Amino acid sequence: MTLGLVGRKVGMTRIFTDDGQTVPVTVVDVSNNRVTQIKTAETDGYSSVQVAFGKRRATRVNKAAAGHFAKAGVEAGQVLREFRVDAAQLEQFKAGDTISPASVFAVGQKVDVTGTTIGKGYAGAIKRHHFSSNRASHGNSVSHNSAGSIGMAQDPGRVFPGKRMAGHLGDVKRTQQGLEVVRIDEARQLLLIKGAVPGSKGGFVTVRPAVKAAPKGGN
Repeated sequence: MTLGLVGRKVGMTRIFTDDGQTVPVTVVDVSNNRVTQIKTAETDGYSSVQVAFGKRRATRVNKAAAGHFAKAGVEAGQVLREFRVDAAQLEQFKAGDTISPASVFAVGQKVDVTGTTIGKGYAGAIKRHHFSSNRASHGNSVSHNSAGSIGMAQDPGRVFPGKRMAGHLGDVKRTQQGLEVVRIDEARQLLLIKGAVPGSKGGFVTVRPAVKAAPKGGN
């Protein structure tokens, strides 16, 4: 139950430490995260902060969403995310506030990043499930990169449901845990996170304090 931020994956680069070491980082734009709603236990049954990110033209927003953004006094956004927080933290926020990355995260802090993985279309069983391929020599013909037999013996004589076979690969929600915030660019509202972040360039991601590591500062 901690506050996070919504951002856009810009891409990857590297930075150099003071001792000359190179660190691969993913750049995440978390600019203009604005509070659209405060939910309390009295009115909603739980406490949370709803945050909007991105910009959307007024002609692309339906009436219900337009009224919701207008009530908060903020510009319409592309993404809405809700973060469950303790009731004591709600006093720090009000609708219309803009949340800066430095107020939530600190350099060296561990974070969990959630995004939609890159879609790879229809893939074979070897690539999709990381199987080992068959021998590519000694009369194996063209079946070296196939899944092989999938059936059963005469009893039960069928393929069980859930059999790992070829199918759609990627384009699913994934969370990468335990990544490290290496640098915070407060002027440009950027987070530089060590490691690989799920999704393609331009994709939306959600950054939260890690659930498997003690927080180092921030909220």
